[in-house]
Amino acid sequence: MPTTKPLLFLALLLVPHLAAALYSSSAITGANDQQRRRLLESYADDGSDVYVDPSYEFRNQHLRDAYVALQAWKRAILSDPLNVTGSWSGPDVCGYYGVYCAPSEHDSYVTVVAGVDLNHADLAGHLPEALGLLADLAVFHVNSNRFCGLVPDSFHRMRLLHELDLSNNRFVGGFPDVVLRLPSLRFLDLRYNEFEGPVPSDLFDRPLDAIFINSNRFRFKIPDNVGNSPASVLVLANNDFGGCLPASVANMSGTLNEIILMNTGLKSCVPAELGMLTELTVLDVSHNQLMGAIPAELANLKSIEQLDLGYNRLVGDVPEAICHLPHLQNFTYSYNYITGEPPVCLHVKALDDRRNCIPYRPDQRSPEQCQFFKGNHVNCDAFSCKKFVPPSPPPPPPSPPPPSPPPPSPSPPPPSPSPPPPSPPPPSASPPPPYYEVSPEERYLSPPPPPYQEPTTPPHYDIPSPSYHEVPPPAYHDDAPPPPYYEVSPEDRYLSPPPPAYQEEPTTPPHYDLPSYDYSSPPPPTTMWKLPAYDYSSPPPPATP
Repeated sequence: MPTTKPLLFLALLLVPHLAAALYSSSAITGANDQQRRRLLESYADDGSDVYVDPSYEFRNQHLRDAYVALQAWKRAILSDPLNVTGSWSGPDVCGYYGVYCAPSEHDSYVTVVAGVDLNHADLAGHLPEALGLLADLAVFHVNSNRFCGLVPDSFHRMRLLHELDLSNNRFVGGFPDVVLRLPSLRFLDLRYNEFEGPVPSDLFDRPLDAIFINSNRFRFKIPDNVGNSPASVLVLANNDFGGCLPASVANMSGTLNEIILMNTGLKSCVPAELGMLTELTVLDVSHNQLMGAIPAELANLKSIEQLDLGYNRLVGDVPEAICHLPHLQNFTYSYNYITGEPPVCLHVKALDDRRNCIPYRPDQRSPEQCQFFKGNHVNCDAFSCKKFVPPSPPPPPPSPPPPSPPPPSPSPPPPSPSPPPPSPPPPSASPPPPYYEVSPEERYLSPPPPPYQEPTTPPHYDIPSPSYHEVPPPAYHDDAPPPPYYEVSPEDRYLSPPPPAYQEEPTTPPHYDLPSYDYSSPPPPTTMWKLPAYDYSSPPPPATP
């Protein structure tokens, strides 16, 4: 005990000094951060003031521009705990971490920066306008960092950009319209950011193969031209859309493999035209306000593997033919008001039918809840959703021009006039003609016909039969190449997770964690539902030659 008192006294004496040291350290750190911010504000965001050492030698102007862009970006990064940009010095930009070079598309003898991949680097800062100098980029991946601010408008110079992944950062502002001006873009990933406002309908007219804009703050109604998109993957979940699920989505039947519209505020009936998406493997429209019966046309989804209709207001019976689909592995229609379930549905590999009104099934709704919806008929026409309009067929190929008639042959020259015949000598006086006793009537009668002779064989007439040759229509040749296929996710992305554990239905709007779908990005904030387990990792950058 006597030893404890001196130690306690010594500790009390040291506390003020330790607090002062910590305060001084934090003050120095804060001062350094403020100084960096002031310096950053004084820099030209377009990189025009980046110093290039005269002793540096670059193989071409493209690499010199890349050096300026990357140095401007390096100074715009305020936090780099993994020292990712530690190698970003000197003229050899192809040796920088996360930077990949390749031969130019226009000249194979010219080396350019073709890819930047800084996924999961934990960098904080912003993207400067100087990045527009990377005009040869085909891949730009910066997912799972702490970048904030706006997407630079200078990105429009990246005419060759094929993949843009800005997911899981802190970007803000409206939808980055610059992505609509990238002619080569095929993979767009903006999920898990703070973008807000409407999404331009032009997005669905772009030739994108994969569109991820989920888990932002977008507010708009899904436009009717969504069916114009050639995308194979369309993920719009965790935004505020409302309104109808456009029936025009059926126009994507030739390309669409996965569509996820979870928690988007949809309020309509499920359009029967969804059954036209015969190549669809994943359909998730859960956590919305969809009403009416489950369309029997969904039984035409011959490729479907995961079908999630849960957390809506659907009524009636489950069409038996859906449960006979050959590839169906996960069928969820929990938290609805379904009243009939064919026995074959119980054999689906992963089935979730909780909290419905199905007799003799466990964990169903109360009779009072079921009775309320049973007595209310849903009029789907009341939502005034536009009817499905199939795409107009392509115009027929132009018919070949009719053959031109052969040029007319030259007409022969007119014959030269023959000399007039010599005049006859004047007639001599002749006696009058003899007189015949013939009546005037008889002298004008035709001579009698020759006597009739019966022919030995009937006459034969060779009459050429006219030929009718129809010119066949020219065959239609579709010379357009097939759409490119991009490996957006591995084959095992369709493995079905087990159904979620039972949760009591709360009185407030539900905030549930859906079956965990494994995304490469970290999970969204707890206020959002987790997306299903589809692994949409970004494609790898091109290999360094």
